[in-house]
Amino acid sequence: MPSFEWFICLRYLKAKRQQKFISLITVISVLGVAVGVLALIVVLSVYTGFTQGLRDQIIGINAHVLVQSYGGSINNVDHVLERLETTKGVVAATPYVYGQALITSSNNSTGIVLRGIDPTSAAKVITIDKVMQMGRLTDLQNTIGFPSIILGIELAKSLRVTVGDKVRLISPNGPLSPMGILPKIKTCLLVGIFETGMYEYDSTIGYTNLATARTLTGLDKGVHGIEVKVEDVDAADKTADAVEKTLGPGYSVRDWMQINQNLFAALKLEKVGIFIALDLIILVAALNIISALIMVVMEKTRDIAILKSMGATTGSIMRIFFYQGAVIGLCGTTLGVISGLTVCGILKRYKIIELPSNVYPMSTMPITVVPFDVILIAVSAILITLLATLYPSWKASKIRPAEALTYE
Repeated sequence: MPSFEWFICLRYLKAKRQQKFISLITVISVLGVAVGVLALIVVLSVYTGFTQGLRDQIIGINAHVLVQSYGGSINNVDHVLERLETTKGVVAATPYVYGQALITSSNNSTGIVLRGIDPTSAAKVITIDKVMQMGRLTDLQNTIGFPSIILGIELAKSLRVTVGDKVRLISPNGPLSPMGILPKIKTCLLVGIFETGMYEYDSTIGYTNLATARTLTGLDKGVHGIEVKVEDVDAADKTADAVEKTLGPGYSVRDWMQINQNLFAALKLEKVGIFIALDLIILVAALNIISALIMVVMEKTRDIAILKSMGATTGSIMRIFFYQGAVIGLCGTTLGVISGLTVCGILKRYKIIELPSNVYPMSTMPITVVPFDVILIAVSAILITLLATLYPSWKASKIRPAEALTYE
């Protein structure tokens, strides 16, 4: 059977008080907790979705693990690839050549980050083939007439070119002559255009085959590095350690978390800041709970005095008002969690809010509900509201029956 503290607590919550204002403050307190919990769930779900979407974009166009040589280029490419394929956790690997050049068309010119790849093996490691708007990644194998090149959509717009047009690559890594360093010039055929959704990539990166990239970067043989795809993206650091042990000394092995650690550390810190800031909404609701309970104590001074004179202990009086605040907090938290999950479900299913693709790496509002975040929000809301009940409960327990009944 429920204790008499619970019985009196529920009577106080259900009773029609003479002071209707107290009931209004109680309702506002419940709604305040609910709105705070709802806001935290929705905002953190959007933020988590944005972070994961950004992560997927970054590790989609880049590899999960990057292998480079401390000596510069990797010359024994086939041997390294064979050893990588035997490493636990490695799905696929592909060599690459990296360089920078000036790209020109008949309409414009700009700088370009040039990545030479093997189209066949690269398709197993990076997801460029999935974001091709025109052409295919395997079209880079076509070297009839002119070397082939694939550009980001924003870069193609800047040059005002499309598939079938010719562009010119100019690299400063040319031979030395009496007139100085002669630039290397290659005329390439545009065979594809990709769109990742990230402006930084779409406006700067171009792909070509390994032979063309070697010529422009002045690399006689070998490659600048090897990109690796792993089974578990979240455990890429462990796979990177296994790769480093497999290859031995002389190789630099970095996973995507190390390469982008500054970006994701900043995003994590911002998430903590948002959590703390939105918790202030719940804190405001907790202040309403304090004021509501204090007014209840003032209204029920005579009742408390009678209970004490009948043998109710100080602890029992405290529990009555502690339970009352706990019910308000639990109702507000439950209502907030249900509302927050409902709003997240609606936003995720119907994609109501659209984002400008030239600003954000995704076209609609990303929603990712993390159960741990929801539990943490609910627990923090309940703790804040329970702490808010301590002072009113203590104040009620200090009422002296003789004084209260005398002045009543």
